[in-house]
Amino acid sequence: MRRHVVLVGLPGSGKSTVGRLVAERLPAQLLDIDLILVRQMGMPIAQIFGMVGEPRFRAMERDAVKTARAREPAVIVPGGGWAAQPGEMNEARPGSLLIYLKCSAAVAARRSEQGEEVRPLVTGGADPVERVKVLLAAREPYYKLADYEIAADGKKAVDVAEEVVRLARLQGGW
Repeated sequence: MRRHVVLVGLPGSGKSTVGRLVAERLPAQLLDIDLILVRQMGMPIAQIFGMVGEPRFRAMERDAVKTARAREPAVIVPGGGWAAQPGEMNEARPGSLLIYLKCSAAVAARRSEQGEEVRPLVTGGADPVERVKVLLAAREPYYKLADYEIAADGKKAVDVAEEVVRLARLQGGW
């Protein structure tokens, strides 16, 4: 029986890029939660975050992931903070293959600053690497609840995606 493939990790760990490649290769639908929220609200994540605040944003994110999990098995890419909400990883476990894309704070910060999407908890500060280190310290215990961990530093997105696809085929029923 096929299970959802859920990618978790820091902002800038490559979840969206890897998720798109995995969805193409399986083939499966890609449900990128940030993009879904952007479409629903008609504004970028940073603007949603600023308008509704973090607690309301996290509730919207949780609801969007639950809706995604109720659909046919797909590749689900929640925002970096979703997995760090108490209970979310365990709630998602039935019917999902949870994969942590492990990335150093320095690499995640660099990618976040180079990306098109502004990440409200990473960018805009005096030292983005320090901000990401704080996020990593708080979130990694939750990320480590994933079924598998894949190192995403120093690898091309296509290579990380191939590792995810291999796991999806071996453990996710694809």
